[in-house]
Amino acid sequence: MKAVIYRQTGGPEVLQLVEKPIPQVPPGHVRVRLVVSGVNPTDWRSRSGQSSGMKFDEQVPNQDGAGFIDALAEDVAEFAVGQRVWLWDVAYARPSGTAQEYVVIPARHAVALPETASFDVGASLGIPALTAYRTLTSSANGPSQLHPGALSGSFVLVHGGAGAVGHAAIQLAVWAGATVIATVSTSEKAQLARNAGAHHVVNYRTEDVASRITALAPDGVERIVEVDLAANLAIDVSVIAPDGAISVYTFVDGDTLQTPSLGLLVKNVQIAFTYTYTTRADKKDLAVIGVNAAVADGAMKVGAEHGLPLVRFDLGRTSEAHAAVERGAIGKVLIDIDSR
Repeated sequence: MKAVIYRQTGGPEVLQLVEKPIPQVPPGHVRVRLVVSGVNPTDWRSRSGQSSGMKFDEQVPNQDGAGFIDALAEDVAEFAVGQRVWLWDVAYARPSGTAQEYVVIPARHAVALPETASFDVGASLGIPALTAYRTLTSSANGPSQLHPGALSGSFVLVHGGAGAVGHAAIQLAVWAGATVIATVSTSEKAQLARNAGAHHVVNYRTEDVASRITALAPDGVERIVEVDLAANLAIDVSVIAPDGAISVYTFVDGDTLQTPSLGLLVKNVQIAFTYTYTTRADKKDLAVIGVNAAVADGAMKVGAEHGLPLVRFDLGRTSEAHAAVERGAIGKVLIDIDSR
């Protein structure tokens, strides 16, 4: 089978297309013939060595993907050969990610893909959607699970509404009944946030963000999905509602932050951090179930018309796909592996 590997950290040029044997399936595992692999910022950060060094002699990159069950161990009863699935955290603490034709993973990391959802949707879930789900459910004031109506009557502010996590957060919050305000930096991104379902969009380069949000939500926003806490903290303190929650899901390398304690203290604000890889197993399971329910309801769609343009490469161009994500490509970068 064809696979992309790297044997040392570095730029996209360390990625190599090689031939490998099709892996066997140990107990508790399934083998998936991949159709599409999704690329996330976490994938290039791992490959570059920014977030971690080499843990194995050889690494196949990429955490997310979708395809068919090709084989399964005798003790795995919840799947059938030929079943469509999406995958999550495939390469975390394992040497084998989704940039290859076949991957063997613990059965828990495969999820039945609803028949109404494409493989492109399946490969765009994983890191972004599970992260977004946790940002919306980690508040001490709940809800702990999303479903239609779970966020009715509340305002959700999504900073960076045109990014993959922001896109998923908008769709999940709208599905759960929230009024969603998204911030963006360009008119093009504003249209993408609207296409994703955001009710209000604020261009932070041309508008007074705090004033605009306060006009839209005079009593404050109950939840903030935060892509850059250092840049947005003053705004967040200004617009957060009493007992509100700010959920941070990414970082700026080497960044430290002074916190305006009084502004947060008097509102009893909770600041939470979401790192999907180390989310507690029971919380992760709830996120997987909730995201899949939203997919089954048709709430998680991709493509420019739904707010997430797709940028495609074939497996032999995985290095270009990684470079595109590293440059900040707008939309979701996908790698086509099997055209069936």
